[in-house]
Amino acid sequence: MDNNILFGRTGADEGFKDEILLTNMSNRHGCITGATGTGKTVSLQVLAEAFSKKGVPVFLADIKGDLSGIAREAVISDKLRQRLEKRHLDVPVPVACPVTFWDVFGEQGFPVRATISDMGPLLLSRLLGLNDTQEGVLNAVFAIADDNGLLLLDLKDLRSMLQFVGENAAQFKTKYGNISAASIGAIQRGLLTFEKQGADKFFGEPMLDIHDLMQTVDGKGVVNILAADKLMQSPKLYATFLLWILSELYENLPEVGDLDKPKLVFFFDEAHMLFNDAPQVLTDKVEQVVRLVRSKGVGVFFVTQSPADIPEKILGQLGNRVQHALRAFTPRDQKAVKAVAETMRPNPNINIAQAIQELGVGEALVSFLDASGTPGITQRVWVNAPGSQIGPITPEERKAFMDTSIVKGVYENAVDRESAFEILRDRGTQAASAGSTAASPTNGTGAPDSAEGNGVTDVLLGKMKDILLGSTGPRGGHREGILEKVVRQSGERMLRGILGSLLKK
Repeated sequence: MDNNILFGRTGADEGFKDEILLTNMSNRHGCITGATGTGKTVSLQVLAEAFSKKGVPVFLADIKGDLSGIAREAVISDKLRQRLEKRHLDVPVPVACPVTFWDVFGEQGFPVRATISDMGPLLLSRLLGLNDTQEGVLNAVFAIADDNGLLLLDLKDLRSMLQFVGENAAQFKTKYGNISAASIGAIQRGLLTFEKQGADKFFGEPMLDIHDLMQTVDGKGVVNILAADKLMQSPKLYATFLLWILSELYENLPEVGDLDKPKLVFFFDEAHMLFNDAPQVLTDKVEQVVRLVRSKGVGVFFVTQSPADIPEKILGQLGNRVQHALRAFTPRDQKAVKAVAETMRPNPNINIAQAIQELGVGEALVSFLDASGTPGITQRVWVNAPGSQIGPITPEERKAFMDTSIVKGVYENAVDRESAFEILRDRGTQAASAGSTAASPTNGTGAPDSAEGNGVTDVLLGKMKDILLGSTGPRGGHREGILEKVVRQSGERMLRGILGSLLKK
């Protein structure tokens, strides 16, 4: 099997050498980095298109709406043809990839949903920006829901569960630890803000089936495009959502080891958002998933402006590197360029730090893994042009693709089955009904007494009892009744008589 992907070609000084990415090394992950406007999006499209042609499904986030053009064949203009010939690059064969459009908000693609339970307390805590104490309370709430068979599917389930636990915190304290009303309130406020950002559309059913991201059509891998232009306005939701998909892939796919080609390639655009203000526990989780998902046949490519945006432990897992131009206008930028150059395999014929600042649009420094898994010597290459359309398609074209999609009719309509919200609501209704029945006095015939009947009599009898027998106040003080006073005085007189007789004797 041909497992070569032609990514680009070196210049005349290097002898017009082809730069090849091996599909059997793609699950060793990679990164595409560079400043804005240097060609990262085109590099991403070239790789996604090539994987699709090899029968490998792809998932990518479309931040600017440009990548939807991969569904249409490119029109090779004379200007583009001349530019390619000048750079000694082959003119691409026009090709259109099968696509599925997704959108968390259900506007530019099929809705993407996850349940609260599957998201889990760790990712939700990251999403809500909770501190350690509040995260502990959220973990306790999930445990209580599990122990009581209460499904947490959507936001109203979680909100109801939080309210229930907060109102009954005392009975859960011994088994689950202290649950403070302040922590419950902080989580509820976070959910309220989150809900206003559209999270109520993300949490629910039917939940995304990971296997629907791994389909082929006529031998080509389906390119799953997530509309992320609106999602980017909620960066924590964007990062958490993509991390959730990676976690789902890791937990649901079987171990396959190294394959001739990956089962799925995942492009994580604007990857720096995942790590901004991320607690160490979350960074460790990402590192674990990236390190272990390779054995499930999944390749992950991080796309961001600088390798410095990615934690070192994770950057060390990324074997395939594409570095576009970086600008060094400040001492800090120059230091960053030097650090990037030191992370790439040296080439005695290239000053990498200098070359990073000189690269033109569509030009990159590339180091791919060879057949033995060793990083290749860094080469300066011109990136191939894709055979699909560069730039977005029209809304009408997008709708036409959705109407003929292989997942048409599966995710459009939300399902709201019985879960924690409905069960707790019904329990509350039954308890209120039972309490109302128990509190209504009857006259022996089953009918409630009137306010002018036994209700008034009971009040009068109660007052008479207090007058005769005495009463105890709310602080424990006792008010003496008439009968108590008579008995006490008689007892005192009798006691004095007895004592007097004894003393006389």
